[in-house]
Amino acid sequence: MVYLLQGALEIAAHHFSTAQRCPVSGARTGHLETTHGTIRTPVFVPVGSQATVKSLTPDDLHGIGFQVLLANAYHLYLRPGVEIVREAGGLHEFMAWDRALLTDSGGFQVFSLASLRTIDDEGVTFRSHIDGSEHRLTPEKSVQIQEGLGADIIMVLDDVAAGGSEGARLRQALDRTHRWAERCLSAKQRNDQLMFAIVQGGGDTELRKMSARTLGTLDFPGYAVGGLSVGEPKEVMYRVLRETVPILPIDRPRYLMGVGSPEDIVEAVWCGIDMFDCVLPTRVARNGAVYTRDGRYSVKHSSLKSEWAAIDPECACYTCRTFSSAYLHHLFKCDELLAYRLATIHNLSFFQRLMQDIGTAIDVGRFESFRDEFRQRYRCVDEAERLSQKRGSSVLRTKTTTNECRSRQCDLRHNLHS
Repeated sequence: MVYLLQGALEIAAHHFSTAQRCPVSGARTGHLETTHGTIRTPVFVPVGSQATVKSLTPDDLHGIGFQVLLANAYHLYLRPGVEIVREAGGLHEFMAWDRALLTDSGGFQVFSLASLRTIDDEGVTFRSHIDGSEHRLTPEKSVQIQEGLGADIIMVLDDVAAGGSEGARLRQALDRTHRWAERCLSAKQRNDQLMFAIVQGGGDTELRKMSARTLGTLDFPGYAVGGLSVGEPKEVMYRVLRETVPILPIDRPRYLMGVGSPEDIVEAVWCGIDMFDCVLPTRVARNGAVYTRDGRYSVKHSSLKSEWAAIDPECACYTCRTFSSAYLHHLFKCDELLAYRLATIHNLSFFQRLMQDIGTAIDVGRFESFRDEFRQRYRCVDEAERLSQKRGSSVLRTKTTTNECRSRQCDLRHNLHS
């Protein structure tokens, strides 16, 4: 049922409603109702794989304004175990988080264990990365685990083809993902959890569109796009989103899994994505990198040794209100644990503010100009460097390249504080 309400397009279906839409793109704002509260979209979901966002407390995350967190079913199944979490009263009680939670199926983590797992049409057998013990994960078992954990949003088990896969392997993974999605739906028992399907197909847009159409007929409460940001060029990801997202049901939330660089978020919202999760802001924080509207830079650089301004003069987070760049530089150089906490608070505050600004721009009808202004100002990580990091390769850099990177970083610092 679609109707106009005070100038906004309102879609009443299941648990999701759209409030405003950008007239020149797929961008939209909306509300997703869960057992533990309403999630305003577009939304970024911080990753707390082991029932914690590294270095932060629930109060920290409340203060920043997050409405939903992600926990990892694979990690929690192995340690401490579903029974322990159930005895605690469920995952919300276990981690003292009173807002919405999302758990993934564990599929991505299992399929990342290439040398420790075997897969067949019924499921996947894998060995724990902790102690080498053998385990069997099927669609039914994945649902059982996630229902035991008790998150508000749960994911189907999918077959994740490795980045760069083609032809027969992509089609095999696609067919298996579709069959497993049906099995997950059949296995679901709880009516207080929203189950999302996952579109696969690698970089093949025809397979992606086929996956979106097939899963769209199964009437899931939400739809995710998986298997991206695994080493492919950004333009491949953007092309997949442009071709795939419009096919997904318009009255359901759309979730881009594992993607979280600021430029990718802005572009994916343009394509119609509502939800994001990624370890990027917390992981790079622990490595001494922070985000600003001008780009990402390292607080470990020697130029900050006596920089008394905040790491981001435009930010009002606790870190930027309280401490200088020189202090954070000192903490990282001394390997003090507080460094990780302060950088993480800032980075997650940056992402939360980015999502709020995107939502406001959509609501007031200026997302197109917001996107243009963001792209003109934000300096992305070099594409070659990004791909080398994704592939986990050790790329030797020449002295010239290193000096060029340092020069760019100094220019960025100058722009921030000038």
